[in-house]
Amino acid sequence: MSKGQTSLRLDRLLANLGYGSRREIHQLAGAGLVVLDGAPLRDAGGRIAVTLDLPARMTVQGAPLDPPPGMVLMLHKPLGVTCSHKETGPLVYDLLPTRWRRRDPAISTIGRLDKETSGLLLLTDDGDVLHRVISPRSHVPKRYHVTLDRPMRGDEAAIFASGELLLEAEDKPLLPATLEVLSEREGRLTLGEGRYHQVRRMFAAVGNHVTALHRDRIGALDLPADLAAGRFQILDSASLAAVFAAAAPV
Repeated sequence: MSKGQTSLRLDRLLANLGYGSRREIHQLAGAGLVVLDGAPLRDAGGRIAVTLDLPARMTVQGAPLDPPPGMVLMLHKPLGVTCSHKETGPLVYDLLPTRWRRRDPAISTIGRLDKETSGLLLLTDDGDVLHRVISPRSHVPKRYHVTLDRPMRGDEAAIFASGELLLEAEDKPLLPATLEVLSEREGRLTLGEGRYHQVRRMFAAVGNHVTALHRDRIGALDLPADLAAGRFQILDSASLAAVFAAAAPV
């Protein structure tokens, strides 16, 4: 919910949530299909207090109301889909309910995973949350499971932790990163920044090639083992707090 926002006209609220045009909302309300606390709301022009518990109290066409603005989602991004509103081909937004694409404010990804990277992706319609996660000043850590084309040579962890590694065509060294070696071709890499294709470029800088990349943690929030690829869940306040629990502001 937006700061300072306490109530909205019913037609505006539902239209902003993607349920249809204001005219269509008036038709839904007139037919008794919008119910609050067990009572039909037939006046679509009436004002409604927009509270966090509203989805538990209101139904539209017999289904719980979608979350009001301020929603944050955790999505298990599958391979082959793109974090974009504009590109062709399968998009992460195609994995959400159709009407959510009409929400205002719009839902956007918090950062990106490239088409060939899977794993934990956050989405939100809350600009403050989005900027807080991606801000270079926040250093919210992100962990990736990396599979490599060739065995590691043994000095990668020290190089990544040094804070001195320069990527090709850049003149600013990377922040220290932590590599946990799992096997000769697998590891977990935790970053406190998010440069373009950073994980792939880091391993390229030490003479290797990433063949598979999967993000499994943001901050202290883990991707649940039972959240299948392509599925999502709405984060509660405790889960959202976990995103920032391991951040290191500077």
